[in-house]
Amino acid sequence: MRNQDELSQGAKQRFVETAARAKNPLESLSYQSYKAPSGEEFKLICRAKSDADSKLLKWAFKLAETNVGPYYKQLKMGWQPKIKAAELNKNWARYLVAQNEKKENVAYAMFRFDMDHGDCVLYCYEMQVAAEHRRKGLGKFIMNTLEDCARLWHLEKVMLTVLNNNEASLSFFKQLGYVKDEISPDVLEQADYQIFSKSMLS
Repeated sequence: MRNQDELSQGAKQRFVETAARAKNPLESLSYQSYKAPSGEEFKLICRAKSDADSKLLKWAFKLAETNVGPYYKQLKMGWQPKIKAAELNKNWARYLVAQNEKKENVAYAMFRFDMDHGDCVLYCYEMQVAAEHRRKGLGKFIMNTLEDCARLWHLEKVMLTVLNNNEASLSFFKQLGYVKDEISPDVLEQADYQIFSKSMLS
């Protein structure tokens, strides 16, 4: 494995741009299907925002509202539906969506390729699983797929943001090996969130 610190910012930027140009950045990975321990099978599809229909985007918003809306409402910032809807509709957004055997959407990750404080990264903005499909390993499979994608395109780490009051998410990502990133707000800043990351270089 190369020493990423020796790479120039220009080289790192090119990794990001190359990944971003790919129509389906997951194409060469074995991500299209997942079989839960229960035997239930899920199909996974990758979509760029430009290829996603309005029905998918509305569903993604509603699932985020259901899953994390209550946590936001406990915080000073509150739940801001217009801001969240705008985030989910960014032109750079990529979606990894899981469907059950009835072809119903049941989970998704929204992500992008980016430069962050000098590092080339895959940033996961949302990872949501419908309540009735949790504890089936689906969330872990989605995150493992994003990590494989980051390695494929030579990115340094996967990053994400977690609310401090969402203990289930904090525990989930810690179990997957994510740790508080060096750019995460410190205690004195009294932020309502933490930034987690996992290195892809080892």
